[in-house]
Amino acid sequence: MADAAEQTDDEKMAAEWAAANGEGGTGEPARILNQDEIDSLLGFDKGAENELRGMQALINTGLVNYERLPMLEIVFDRMVRVMSTSLRNLTSDNVEASIDQISSVRFGDYLNSVPLPAMISVFKAEEWDNYGLLVVDSALIYSIVDVLLGGRRGTAAMRIEGRPYTTIERSLVERMVHVVLADLSAAFDPLSPVSFRFDRLETNPRFAAIARPGNAAVLIKIRVDMEDRGGRMEIIIPYATLEPVRELLLQQFMGEKFGRDNIWETHLASELYHTDVELAAVLGEVGMKLSDTINWKIGSTLMLPTTPDDLIDLRCGERSLYIGKMGRKSGNIAIQIEGDAPQGDEA
Repeated sequence: MADAAEQTDDEKMAAEWAAANGEGGTGEPARILNQDEIDSLLGFDKGAENELRGMQALINTGLVNYERLPMLEIVFDRMVRVMSTSLRNLTSDNVEASIDQISSVRFGDYLNSVPLPAMISVFKAEEWDNYGLLVVDSALIYSIVDVLLGGRRGTAAMRIEGRPYTTIERSLVERMVHVVLADLSAAFDPLSPVSFRFDRLETNPRFAAIARPGNAAVLIKIRVDMEDRGGRMEIIIPYATLEPVRELLLQQFMGEKFGRDNIWETHLASELYHTDVELAAVLGEVGMKLSDTINWKIGSTLMLPTTPDDLIDLRCGERSLYIGKMGRKSGNIAIQIEGDAPQGDEA
């Protein structure tokens, strides 16, 4: 009887295990969900072209969107306009600079995507006490070298991929980097004066690690065209570098001068000068109890501690503007202004 009971318990456990695995006594294995069904449960749309899926979406949710800093786009738009003129003066060629894309990336992911050999310029924001990177691709490097060394127009720069850059190429690109960093400083000046100083030039991304791999950074891709030549440069600035001016970058000013409209300011100032205001001449002040004021009647006299030679306070609302002496002019009581009323600690 004991063996029969133990066998019955074993059969029950086997049946429960089979039910948990979806066999149900039929011998069929449990059905495994495919990727489409998993995406449907997680709420992803299969037809969306740019939709992130699975674990990648969960990882990238920690990225900060650059659109939370709307003023940054205005700054770099100003930079490319200034840079077009600066590069024309450097190369004596027709140069056009434009922004291809502004996006947010993880710093480590971007460094891993930089093709080798690379020319990575590390610069420091002196006032912010942090760093950024300026990466120049091979097409722009060969184009700048060709232009600065007198290459003919209409002929593409000869490229030898895979070889390290020479000292002459590094020196010429460094000249261009100094010009670009000066234009970047000029673009930030109306917002917050900052000096971007060239620190060093690296060819290996491992030696250009200025932030932790998981830190978020802003990536700005700039296209530089010189007639039939050109290339691309990329500026990557960690969010930690922009932290000192984060409050300013959150503002949504319009216009090149960051919200200042001189015409409107002049008009507003001229209209304010024609505004009517009321001035009150305070002959004196005295402190009294509420019980005394309740007992006032018609004909009651209030004694003020003011003499004819005392200065009278002229106020607009609660603010004292002028002080003067009381007198008469043409049968009217008048106040002759002696000067401005003392403000702050002087009062």
